[in-house]
Amino acid sequence: MWLYDLLDIVATITEAAIFYVMTLCFCKTCRFQKVISRIIPPVVYAMAVIVMTFFVDIGAHRLLALLALLLGLTLLCYEVSFRRALIVMELSYLLIIPFTESVGLSIMDFVYHGDIITQVDGTAIIKWQIYVFIMLLRLLFLMVTYCLLKNFKYDILAKDVAIVSISFLLVFGVSFASTYGYLNLRTSDTSLLDLITSVLCVVFIVQFLYSRNVSYLREQGQRDKMQIAQLQQQFAYYQEKMKDEERVRSIYHDLKNHLLVMESSQNTKETRQMAETLRSQIAAYEDYVHTGNEFLDIILKDKAAKAHEKQIDFSAMVDFHGIGFMEPLDISTIFGNAIDNAIEASENLPEYKRLITVKAERVRDMLLITIENNMLPGNHLTEGTTKKDRFVHGFGIPNIKKAVEKYGGQCGFQQEERTYRLNILIPCS
Repeated sequence: MWLYDLLDIVATITEAAIFYVMTLCFCKTCRFQKVISRIIPPVVYAMAVIVMTFFVDIGAHRLLALLALLLGLTLLCYEVSFRRALIVMELSYLLIIPFTESVGLSIMDFVYHGDIITQVDGTAIIKWQIYVFIMLLRLLFLMVTYCLLKNFKYDILAKDVAIVSISFLLVFGVSFASTYGYLNLRTSDTSLLDLITSVLCVVFIVQFLYSRNVSYLREQGQRDKMQIAQLQQQFAYYQEKMKDEERVRSIYHDLKNHLLVMESSQNTKETRQMAETLRSQIAAYEDYVHTGNEFLDIILKDKAAKAHEKQIDFSAMVDFHGIGFMEPLDISTIFGNAIDNAIEASENLPEYKRLITVKAERVRDMLLITIENNMLPGNHLTEGTTKKDRFVHGFGIPNIKKAVEKYGGQCGFQQEERTYRLNILIPCS
């Protein structure tokens, strides 16, 4: 009998491991210190199972106690919604008892041709080989589940949880009947109930995965709406800047002529100094970058001013003459986001190393765009974001790629030890 006692202890450890992995997948915020919140639930669960196995005989009613324990420990140790705690409880219970045991017993019942019971010290008990097989199956299902859910970060709505919970109640009802027949009524043949439980478990898993996919698509839709709103806001900003620039440039030449009159009519030191001061203030319009696209002129001027504020050397050599096929919103998406990323990376450098270079020109039937900036050595930039709030940030490079691919173009990212370069190639059709 000692072998079965040892197997019960090992089985309890595997159950606690399942509970631990489920909290790891679904519970990201701990109520206490991380170590305490992670360790308490599986340890308390394992101790409770050992007590109910060796010291307290409550038969199939232990299943109800396990459900309450799984739910209570999850809510106690983690800052999670009741819906998410229910999912943790349901999946943990499913892997611990009904799914693994029903599938394992159904398989072994077929292998042993129904002869799965043996006598140990006058007590009818399942053969130890079947115990071992069920534990191995449990570990296999645990690894598969962890691979599927380790990055789970979606909020499942109440209606989705309700549908999944109905399936769970069906699984639990049949599983409880099977366990009650075996432990309380000493019924040896529960193969039919085990088969029904297996089918219902599969139904539950399918519904849960469907709910997960619905949650993913729902969040993706929200992200797409936010991306569109960001791009439209950025586009509106540059449109307004363009109107402002047109108004300023309309008086620029008149102002320049007034300065010439002022210098010639009253040739005093004070008037010359005043004229020189005014001339320096409007010098930015003489250094205006003329790309051949007025909308792009505004973007480069705006980004150059932003870079200047942050003590970043900014160089733009852009010839957009004849590039009339690109929409202003796409020009804003490509150049605006790329230069913003370069400015953000440059801020981490010493001032003497801050440099951004923007080049764009048409070479035969291709538009070549290169945006290059220095960066700290050892930094590894990705196509997402390094910011904590990934839902709000991280749209830059994906949006650039979408805008480029819209015209049949390609993006390439080159990262050397101290330099990051964005290369864009777009056919001019």
